[in-house]
Amino acid sequence: MRRISPSCLLASVLLGSVSPVAADAHHETSASPRPALAISDPGFEQGGAGWTFSTGTGVATNYPHGGTRLAYLDSGAGKALRQSISVAASGTYDFSTWAATGGPNGLFVIRLNGEAAAAVILPNRTWYSRSSISRIALERGDVLELAFESGDGWVNVDDLMISPSAPANPMISSSNRKIVEMFDWAKYKANTWAQLPGTVGPLNVDENNLSGTGTAAYVASYWAGYANRSAYYSRDMAHQLVGAAVLGLSAENKTMLRAFAASASAEHVYFPVWAFNFDAKTYLSIDYRSPTNFVREVPAPFELVEKANEAYRWSGDSAYVNDPVLWNFYLHTTNEFITLHDSLQPNGVAEGTGNGIFAGSASYDEQSSERLAEAGDGIASQYQAYLAMVSLARSKGDRTLAATYDQKAAALKEYFNSTWSGAGSGANMIRAYGIDGTPVTGWGRENSGFMAMKQIIDPGPRNEAYLDYIDQQTNGSGRPSNIESLTYLPDIFFKNHRHDTAWKWMNYIYDQKDVQHVNGRQGANGDYPEVSFTLLSQTIQGLMGVAPDAPSHTVTTQSRLPTEMAWLEAHGLRIGRSAFTLRHDGAIKSTLTNASGTETYTWEARFVGVYRTVTVNGRTRAGQTKTVHGVTYTYAMIPMAPGASASAAVQ
Repeated sequence: MRRISPSCLLASVLLGSVSPVAADAHHETSASPRPALAISDPGFEQGGAGWTFSTGTGVATNYPHGGTRLAYLDSGAGKALRQSISVAASGTYDFSTWAATGGPNGLFVIRLNGEAAAAVILPNRTWYSRSSISRIALERGDVLELAFESGDGWVNVDDLMISPSAPANPMISSSNRKIVEMFDWAKYKANTWAQLPGTVGPLNVDENNLSGTGTAAYVASYWAGYANRSAYYSRDMAHQLVGAAVLGLSAENKTMLRAFAASASAEHVYFPVWAFNFDAKTYLSIDYRSPTNFVREVPAPFELVEKANEAYRWSGDSAYVNDPVLWNFYLHTTNEFITLHDSLQPNGVAEGTGNGIFAGSASYDEQSSERLAEAGDGIASQYQAYLAMVSLARSKGDRTLAATYDQKAAALKEYFNSTWSGAGSGANMIRAYGIDGTPVTGWGRENSGFMAMKQIIDPGPRNEAYLDYIDQQTNGSGRPSNIESLTYLPDIFFKNHRHDTAWKWMNYIYDQKDVQHVNGRQGANGDYPEVSFTLLSQTIQGLMGVAPDAPSHTVTTQSRLPTEMAWLEAHGLRIGRSAFTLRHDGAIKSTLTNASGTETYTWEARFVGVYRTVTVNGRTRAGQTKTVHGVTYTYAMIPMAPGASASAAVQ
């Protein structure tokens, strides 16, 4: 086995990379469900218990990915390490591992009942990155074998993980090969971050605490944040939620959102905790020191309200309006939270303290040393939380509450455009205020980009100039060094009908997926979970313009195809209890099929521009128009019974 230079060592630890220890007193794991499938010693911390080692393989300590140990295979043919597992219950699973190699052709192999089922060639990289095998269907009584086989150089492996395969398996086809390749990669990559409920894993693992503080049974959730921390983060989860919904991970979305909602207590001044371990109970210790000393950023609670509404629209789960934990979180966030965090310059806009993230930051921009009281991403996210409350209140049947929040949203947007953001445009637009009340202009990364993404800027020349400014900055010296910050750019430009620019950024992000992340502990850029989840949402929500409303059995679509993409089709889009097929041909024709389920939906087929007629299934009808955020659409409302297919076109 080749020894790697200490400068290359990673200090991360992932699921299964520590030996079981006494559970934290805060948890009771005895009542937790047993996992449907488990790997013995997935992080090799027990010396390879359950594994069979050939000559030239073993367990070492010189270059672990997580914890203190790893397994290795020396270079040359014929070396292997294996583990056999008897399958106790039928199911479909994904299998992942972290690996580093000193040459090509090392293999990660899965066999079923002695026959090869799937294999992946491990990347030829001396630094750890993640490889996976997806959607392996197992039957009770099968014998599953996991194996690593030697290649032309040394192979180091560590931290295996089992994920339940996603409930949905959407597929796309297109005139553009790149989007198909991108979507397929993102779909399989994203699902490998899902936790298998009942899996016992470490708590409070981070770069400074490699062994954590005990273990607990994990619940339905997914990785959202750093790969070397045993947790999911509110900011990351908010941005990954729609991608998770596309995969049918509705249970995971609700579990994670509810944990954040429950933590937003009066003791925490209605801030949700920043990160949870995968048991969805334990606050991640690196970010939580006490009820008055924990990481918190103003946009997060507002984004969680907005995303809870989106989760409701995708899933149709009535818990989003009936669960008192969730509902009270929405109300506290959009009322008391704002009042209690609006003292430096009272104006109805939630503030940070200017004293760092552990005291409450006004912005998501953690790279800045600016002492901000109010920031563009905070006020813009507050605006979207108000709009989410309008939608949620209507679904709950409370028209009075909906009208109240409609007025709040309109008033906040008017205040932003008439006063808060000043009169300038581009670099001269105000995007924050310091704790002394001084307005701040220029490039502010998240507190600049979110103002456009959340559509708080009035449509028109000023908004267009600001979009130009965002693209200019991110194409130049203002580009963030971390890939996860760039994942917001397609969303910004899709929201503002700059489809070619959004597609440009999707391509850039995807093309960087095999480059090592700026934080070496994260593996490749594509190993940061936000990358794969957002490419999924940017395909379905962005390019295809899908806006579901499962509770009201409605789906709205609008083609946002870039000029180089003639057509795009998606199969298996799960909305509520139904699945749909959608195709766009350019910007003037769309076809929808209510492919499975028992519920009739109404399809709102939108087309940008004013057209006198819309042709629906070959018959011409008068076009209806509406204007949304400065864009006028022609649309048709089409009933879609189960099994029905319809086309709509304009010319």
